[in-house]
Amino acid sequence: MSRQQLLLDSGQPNEDIKGRRSRSRLGLVVTGVLGGSLVALYAVATPFVAPALRKVCLPFVPATATQVENVLRVLRARSGTLVDIGSGDGRIVIAAAKHGFRASGFELNPWLVWYSRYRAWREGVHRSTSFHISDLWKVIPLSLLELKLASELPSTAKVVACRFPFPTWVPESTAGEGIDTVWVTRRPSLEQHDAEDSHTDATSQIYLFFYSYYFS
Repeated sequence: MSRQQLLLDSGQPNEDIKGRRSRSRLGLVVTGVLGGSLVALYAVATPFVAPALRKVCLPFVPATATQVENVLRVLRARSGTLVDIGSGDGRIVIAAAKHGFRASGFELNPWLVWYSRYRAWREGVHRSTSFHISDLWKVIPLSLLELKLASELPSTAKVVACRFPFPTWVPESTAGEGIDTVWVTRRPSLEQHDAEDSHTDATSQIYLFFYSYYFS
């Protein structure tokens, strides 16, 4: 005789059996929802947390409103193409596009790239902006970024550094102060770069991630 039949014969109401089955199904649903939520949280959080765990720490630190204003100040009366290396949520790229630049952003975090594209579309500058999912350190070693910019940018190029200046390049002007400081540097010749680099500690080059540069 089955367990269910024994329970019925003992006088236990059918409602008790149905209640147990209902609670069992509810438990499975709750477990599934909780598991799905944890997977979704992991998928969203990993692109933000993983860069901070690298040998070279690269957490997402959005540009402040003051910093964006300082960047626009040094770009005033200029035009051309702007490239933001480590564009985050795209605020500098979008602001530059609103001031007439053809602007592109390169960012490791895919969520931030998708958000940047949406924000550019919402603010009406999607035709003059582009955002790319790209890991800078897989494209070029950090220690070679200065040399790459010096060798590949056109002679009219200027480089705008946000938060941290280039370790070997002497800025021709600055705007702001503290963490909102912006440095403007004219692209040096390779001869100048080699001369400056010979007197600089290579470990200082960890600050190169925050650069934006433009050329006209």
